[in-house]
Formats: sequence, structure tokens, C-alpha cells
Amino acid sequence: MKEISVQELKEKIDNKEDFQLIDVRETFEYEVSNLDGENIPLGGILIEADKVAKDKPVIMQCRSGKRSAAAVMQLEAQYGFDNLYNLKGGILAWQEAFDPNMQVY
Repeated sequence: MKEISVQELKEKIDNKEDFQLIDVRETFEYEVSNLDGENIPLGGILIEADKVAKDKPVIMQCRSGKRSAAAVMQLEAQYGFDNLYNLKGGILAWQEAFDPNMQVY
């Protein structure tokens, strides 16, 4: 599985690169804090696979990186995606690296 660090994600954001960020946490978690990604909870990721871009890099993100890794594995196995990246450490790593005041639970 391909992974990306929070530093690499920040570079992509700062450089205004074309990619899709999907947050696979539950909606209530997303509402506490998010990185402006699209919220598709893990439980619905296969049902909503048509919302996942196939023509550009897609970064999957959650709280710690475990659920987003599961999302990447499910989409690769079920639909053959080859453009997916797991955000290593999730929003907790982002908070630690860039935004210590960000609310996480």
C-alpha cells in the first residue's frame, strides 16, 4: 500500500496540486476537525466508490491511519484502484506536526 506523510500532504496543498482528499471517519468525527477533505465514512466507501477519483491521486485519511488503510485495501481489492494513498498517522499526525490547537478526540 502506498502511503504519504503529513509533510507530503501539506506540500501538495501548498502547491495547489490536483488531488482528492477523502476523510473516512464518521460524520460526527469529521465535524470536530477535518482537513477539508470529502467525508465518506469507511462503512460506505464501497457503496460510494463512484465518488472516488480514478484520474488523479486520492489520499485517504482518518484519525490515526488504520481506517484509511482499510479503505485503501478494500477499494484496491474490490475495484482495482491504483491511485490511492494512505495518510500515515492520520489527523493526529497532522495535529502534532502543524496544528497543535486542532481539536481531536
